[in-house]
Amino acid sequence: MATLDGKLPAGPIKDKWTTYKNKVDLVNPANKRNIDVIVVGTGLAGGSAAATLAEQGYNVKAFCYQDSPRRAHSIAAQGGINAAKNYQGDGDSTYRLFYDTVKGGDYRSREANVHRLAEVSTNIIDQCVAQGVPFARDYGGLLDNRSFGGVLVSRTFYAKGQTGQQLLLGAYSAMNRQIARGKIEMFNRHEMLDVVIVDGKARGIIARNLVTGEIERHSAHAVVLGTGGYGNVFFLSTNAMGSNATAAWKAHKRGAYFANPCYTQIHPTCIPRSGDYQSKLTLMSESLRNDGRIWVPGLKEDVEAIRSGKLKPTEIAEENRDYYLERRYPAFGNLVPRDVASRAAKERCDAGYGVNATGEAVYLDFASAILRYGKEQATIQGEKNASEARLKELGKEIVKAKYGNLFDMYKQITADNPYQTPMMIYPAVHYTMGGIWVDYNLMTTIPGCYAIGEANFSDHGANRLGASALMQGLADGYFVLPYTIGDYLSDDIRTGKISTDTPEFESAERNVREGIERLVNNNGSKSADYYHRKLGNIMWEKCGMSRNELGLKEAIEEIAELRNDFYQNISVPGKADELNQELEKAGRVADFLELGELFAKDALDRKESCGGHFREESVEVGGPQDGEALRDDKNYAYVSAWEYTGKPSEAVLHKEQLEFKDIELKQRSYK
Repeated sequence: MATLDGKLPAGPIKDKWTTYKNKVDLVNPANKRNIDVIVVGTGLAGGSAAATLAEQGYNVKAFCYQDSPRRAHSIAAQGGINAAKNYQGDGDSTYRLFYDTVKGGDYRSREANVHRLAEVSTNIIDQCVAQGVPFARDYGGLLDNRSFGGVLVSRTFYAKGQTGQQLLLGAYSAMNRQIARGKIEMFNRHEMLDVVIVDGKARGIIARNLVTGEIERHSAHAVVLGTGGYGNVFFLSTNAMGSNATAAWKAHKRGAYFANPCYTQIHPTCIPRSGDYQSKLTLMSESLRNDGRIWVPGLKEDVEAIRSGKLKPTEIAEENRDYYLERRYPAFGNLVPRDVASRAAKERCDAGYGVNATGEAVYLDFASAILRYGKEQATIQGEKNASEARLKELGKEIVKAKYGNLFDMYKQITADNPYQTPMMIYPAVHYTMGGIWVDYNLMTTIPGCYAIGEANFSDHGANRLGASALMQGLADGYFVLPYTIGDYLSDDIRTGKISTDTPEFESAERNVREGIERLVNNNGSKSADYYHRKLGNIMWEKCGMSRNELGLKEAIEEIAELRNDFYQNISVPGKADELNQELEKAGRVADFLELGELFAKDALDRKESCGGHFREESVEVGGPQDGEALRDDKNYAYVSAWEYTGKPSEAVLHKEQLEFKDIELKQRSYK
C-alpha cells in the first residue's frame, strides 16, 4: 500500500489556485498547434474541455458514442447549477459554497479541490450567459436563483427544468465553432475500448466505430476522459440507457487507480419503480423540494386505505400527515441533502408507511405552495376576497412557470395530475461520487491521462449536493483542465506527432479484438440484459441505500459467480464488423461485472457510515443525531484508491489522507 500525493499547492487555501496559475508552466500559441489532445466524452465536462482546448490552439480529437454531442447524458440534468454570486444578498460567498460542499460530502473530499471549484463557479455563469444560455430571470430582468438541498442560501441558477440541456447547447455551440475551424475533429458513434500507454505515458486510444464495427487507432500527446459515472452498474437508475463505465474501467485496468467506488448517490425524488419490466427510472428534479412538502400518512389504517384505493391522499386531514423531514430536520426541512432525504424515505417505507402498491413511495405535495403563491398574487392584483378556487388558479400559474415541464413529464409517465394530487416519489440511483483518482491537476495515476467531471472522484466526497454536478463538469472543462494540462504538455513541444504504428498500439488493438471475438463467438443462450438485471438486483439489495458486512460479502461472491456464468453463457447475435448494439451492451456489462465487485469490496473495507455510504453497523445511537450516519474519522479520513492487479478481488488499496485545515471536522447535522 502506498500513500498517494495529491500534489496540492502550498499556501493558504484561498491563494492555492491563484498561486498555481501564476507559477504553472505554459505552452506558447505556436507550439500548441503541434500538440494533439484526445477528449473522450462530450457532455458538459468533455464538451467544454474540447471547446476550450481547441480555442487555445491545441488540435483536439473528440469522441462520443452518441450520434451527436447534444445527446450526452448531461442533457438530462434538470434543476440548476450552483455559483457563489450572492445575487440574492442572503449571505452567500465562496467560502460558504466551499463549506457547504465539504460538509455535504460528509467531510470526505479534498479541501483544495473543493475551494477551487467554489472560486471558479462564478466564472461559469458569466461564460454561459455570454454563450446565450437562457437562465431564468426575475421581474426586473436579473438572473434568478433558487435553493437546493443542504444549504441555507439561494445560489442555484436554472433554466426552468432543463438546465442541463441549455448548458450543453452552450458547450455544443462552442464545440461547433471549433469543428468549423478544423481545430476539433469529431468522432460521433465511436466507443473507446482501451488506453494506449507508450513509455509510461497515455499516448492514444483504441476506439470502435459503432456503425461499421471498425477498430481504429488514435494517437495524441494526452488523453482526457470526460465519460461520466457508473450508476448503471445498478441497472435501474436515472442515467441514460447507454451511460457506461467502459472508458474509465479500461483506464483503470491500464493503471489508473479507481477511488471510492462505494460512494454512490441515491436521489430522493424519482418516480417509483412500477414493475420488473422497467429498464430505467425517471428523475424528478430536486428543485421541486423548494416548494413541495414530503409526507406520508401518520396512521397505518390510512396507508392501507390508500393502497387499496379506498382513500385519496387529498382526503387525509393535515393533522394525520407526517411531514417527516420537517419533523426530523427543522433547520433544513425538505431541503436536507440527498443522502439524508433518501434514507429518511426508506426508513418510513420500511416501517410500513409507503403509499403505493409496492410500499415504496412517499408523497411530494404542492398544495401548500399553490395556495401560498395564490395569496401572494391575489394581493398583488388587489383581489382582497378571492375564493379558494381563485387562489388555486393564480398559484397554479406560478408553479407552472417554475416547474411546468417537470409536472408535464410526471403526468405523462404516471397519468396523475400533480397540480391536483401529490406526486409519488422514491429514491433511485442517480450519480456516483467515486471515480478515477486524480491529483490537483486532474491527472490520473497514468501520466498524460486526465479525468474530469463525474468520471473523477475529486470534489463531492461521500455525497454530492444538488446542482453541483453541472458546476463541477463545467469548472473542470472550461477553467481548470485548460490550465493544468498545459503544465504537462509543456514538456511535449518537441515530441512531434505520435505514431500509431508501434508495438504498443498493435498490442492494445489486438487486446480489443480478442475481447470482442470472445463475446461474439461465445454461442451462449442468455442476453446482456439478463446479466445486467441480475447484477443490478445484487447491487441494489446488498450495496444500495444501506449495507452490512454479511450482505457485502455475499455480493462479492455472487458477482464473481455471475461474471463466470456471463463468460460461459453470454449470447451476442450478429457480427463484430457491423452495427451491433447487443455487442456494445455485452462489452459494457462485462466491465460492470468487474466494477461491481470492486464496489462491494470498497464498501466492505470502509467500516464507517458517511454520506451515501451507510453501513448498518455504524449508526449514531442516542442523543440529537440518533439514527444518523456515524463516521469514523480516526480510521477512515482518507480516499480509498484501488490499483488493478488482474482481478477486482485482488485490487490493492492505496490511501490519500485527507487533511482539514480550513473546516472543522465534526459530526454533520441538519437538524
